[in-house]
Amino acid sequence: MDKNLIRPMTEEYTEFLRDESRMVGKAESISFPQCEREMIHIVKKMADRQMPITLQGGRTGLAAGAVPLKGHIMNISRMNKVVGMRKDDEGSYYLRLQPGITLSQLRKKIEMKAFDHHDWMEDDKKAYIEFCDDPEHFFSPDPTEASATLGGMVACNASGARSYRYGSIRHYVISLRLVLTSGDTVEIKRGKIIAKGREAELITEQGNLLKLKLPEYQSPNIKNASGYYVADDMDVIDLLIGSDGTLAIISEIEVKLLKMPPVVWGISCFFLQEALAVNFVKEIRRKTDKVASIEYFDGDALEILRVQKKKGLTFASLPDISPEMKAAVYVEIHVETTQEAIGLLNLLKKKIKRADGDPKHTWVARVDVDRDRLLFFRHAIPESVNMLIDERKKDCPAITKLGTDMAVPDEFLDWVIKGYREKLKDSGIRSAVWGHIGDNHLHVNLLPRNEREYELGKEIYAEWASEISKVGGVVSAEHGVGKLKYQFLETMYGSAAVEQMKSLKRTFDPLGILGRGNLFSFTEGQEEKK
Repeated sequence: MDKNLIRPMTEEYTEFLRDESRMVGKAESISFPQCEREMIHIVKKMADRQMPITLQGGRTGLAAGAVPLKGHIMNISRMNKVVGMRKDDEGSYYLRLQPGITLSQLRKKIEMKAFDHHDWMEDDKKAYIEFCDDPEHFFSPDPTEASATLGGMVACNASGARSYRYGSIRHYVISLRLVLTSGDTVEIKRGKIIAKGREAELITEQGNLLKLKLPEYQSPNIKNASGYYVADDMDVIDLLIGSDGTLAIISEIEVKLLKMPPVVWGISCFFLQEALAVNFVKEIRRKTDKVASIEYFDGDALEILRVQKKKGLTFASLPDISPEMKAAVYVEIHVETTQEAIGLLNLLKKKIKRADGDPKHTWVARVDVDRDRLLFFRHAIPESVNMLIDERKKDCPAITKLGTDMAVPDEFLDWVIKGYREKLKDSGIRSAVWGHIGDNHLHVNLLPRNEREYELGKEIYAEWASEISKVGGVVSAEHGVGKLKYQFLETMYGSAAVEQMKSLKRTFDPLGILGRGNLFSFTEGQEEKK
């Protein structure tokens, strides 16, 4: 084993103390394992010292889940290989991957059908040959940040824009290999370990038994990444997906690919008022099942993008957006033929008119190059806000990203938008709103200018979490709870449920060293209850 596998923290590794949440932590050591065997070695060393372990991938998270409070950082970004492929009897393809591969790397390999397969088993190589001859495939989860690692995506049950049609990553994870804090390993395959009611058993490859008592709360039946997913008679693999790096370390993931639809178009529609855009969204949700994503951007988000575009550099290539436009909706359609796409585009134009919008203010991307420009537009808005937060953090270091990740049932979309607007107006805090409005999932980004506004923003955030929980909504729909939202788990589920979650974590991690501070409160000098 490499004697330099575990390295002391030095200035060389300062960047690994933060993620996209803009929170900064501290740690004593860091490692970059390249295989499961090295993961096990690190875990055993840290367990012997009762040293906390924080898991990291691409550090693209917005809830500080990858920010260490103390102890050791295990960064899995160098575990980025595709280790195998298979094809089932129905013609579907599956990839086995190390957790450090990024979404962009995975997309490129799938698109180019270019995998380093020399070390694969013969059956895997045979599947790869057939894959190369078959039509295109794709991996449907698409969080905005393509540098996210697959392990991180699984940890927070990532979804992205296309979740409107395809759902979250949970639906495409077929198996997981795990390393426990004991050093034991276990492989969980979908459909193989099913709970009886709220009880289940896991047997590690070393022969040790874990008896799982699942929490009793009901997980909401909407887009959700808030705490552990539980249900009666559930598949135990779903417990690990979305567990925020607190139960086990993922060393390998098998995912399912989908056939790429022959025709993919992106359509950006602009509106003079927010209400008109929301009416349009409700119209298209009722009328078609060919839509893969419905994204929203409010006037403040568009204005921030206009300002960044004027500054040049990264965003200079973006198309101009008329200053009179106060809202935008991006719709992506997946269909079988161009004729079907044209028909759907005409339907959307009718819906724009019915919502009192103007179809002339519409961008249509029919080819990959144009669609990539629209996707860059979608990515540029949160990136512009992050840049603004960084600027303000220079004057007020206490500021971190204050962006909601809440979602509500369909019937509460108008209600939640009204509540957001009223509170924002009363507070006077500048904001920018965007998100997956097709899933009633909007990111309200508060942009405080000073510590007073920052503290007020946190109070507003807590009020929203309480109100949304009361109507069956969730405090985190895709980013996970991490270290910034743990207090809202109790708001959503109640204190008894949180204690049940903690008890479940102790079954997997008796020392309480994994993902310390994620999901549950932790402060310096406090040790988790054993």
